[in-house]
Amino acid sequence: MQRTRFGDMACSIARTLDVIGEPWSPLILRDVYVGITRFDALQQDLGISRKVLAERLKWLVEKGVLARQQYSSRPPRHEYTLTTKGEELCDLLLVMVRWGDRWTAGEAGPPALHRHHACGEFSHVELHCSVCGQPMHATDIDVVPGPGAAAG
Repeated sequence: MQRTRFGDMACSIARTLDVIGEPWSPLILRDVYVGITRFDALQQDLGISRKVLAERLKWLVEKGVLARQQYSSRPPRHEYTLTTKGEELCDLLLVMVRWGDRWTAGEAGPPALHRHHACGEFSHVELHCSVCGQPMHATDIDVVPGPGAAAG
């Protein structure tokens, strides 16, 4: 069975899923974001097979989400860092965290807290309109065709 090519669809959600829709990818990004940047450490933290991790890292580098940098020449070893594109994908992960903390954390509460650099307080992300600053949720917007709609 051939896999659907989400990256070819005229849909930003589908194109994003083409980059990070495989379940290991967001978890790899999470780990790199928190400072786990070397292959062996990623493999150990995630419990992922070396083959799958190598494939996912290669894909994320090819898509420009991660950068691969050599830190040792003997033996050759590399670590992974977030590109600007990858940092912005982590913003998406913070929205996922907010949802997961609310709907899946249970009585134990969230497994991690996020301290905002600007104010020093523990907080969570919230969506706001980039024009007026008002809260913005799915029920507050209409979806209309954009300039790229015909490109698909």
